[in-house]
Amino acid sequence: QVQLVESGGGLVQSGGSLRLSCAASGFTFSRLAMAWYRQAPGKERELVASISRQGASINYADSVKGRFTISRDNAKNTVNLQMNSLKPEDTAVYYCRQRDYDVWGQGTQVTVSS
Repeated sequence: QVQLVESGGGLVQSGGSLRLSCAASGFTFSRLAMAWYRQAPGKERELVASISRQGASINYADSVKGRFTISRDNAKNTVNLQMNSLKPEDTAVYYCRQRDYDVWGQGTQVTVSS
């Protein structure tokens, strides 16, 4: 069974940092690209960052460039999102996604207070 489980969300003050992790199982993790999305209240889900299977190709939404860093550990089947200089507008539920299997994690809440 293909499964993604996120962790690491929480409440942080503006300017703070959080690190999200996504543990994958049920497929050959190192062969597939991964991505992080987020959905804020009343807004559509949006792509935050993506990373290719070996990490050679990485893309970010303009709104997070220079502040967020996506990485992966193929030995541990995990993909991470380091979020620095957080802003209140980063408040959202953050989801891990594997596109080929069209599978999403359950989401983890990130709340940034001003």
